[in-house]
Amino acid sequence: MAIAPARLSDPVVGALVAAVNAHDKDAFLAVLTADATMSDDGSDRDLHDWIDREIFDSGGHMDVQSESDGGRTLLVTYRNDTWGEMRTTWRFVIAPGGGRISRFETGQA
Repeated sequence: MAIAPARLSDPVVGALVAAVNAHDKDAFLAVLTADATMSDDGSDRDLHDWIDREIFDSGGHMDVQSESDGGRTLLVTYRNDTWGEMRTTWRFVIAPGGGRISRFETGQA
């Protein structure tokens, strides 16, 4: 059974998951720092290009299966219209002050 975004231990990560599932790009960007970075399967990617292609233009959806590291590491069943469904791991770095995500790393689990 998936963990609802509002029940995740880290509220910033929960807000990002909720934004993905609501297909709300503005809410997604609001939880990132202006200079946020990301990687996919170990390779750094252009964040804006990647989120458009892999999340918002392809109907991305996250079902969180488990969390660790205070809610900053997630095991997710992720799906989108391009790749279908897959198990992925997401790791988040929260900027000092705790209000926004400065980096996330994702990849197949």
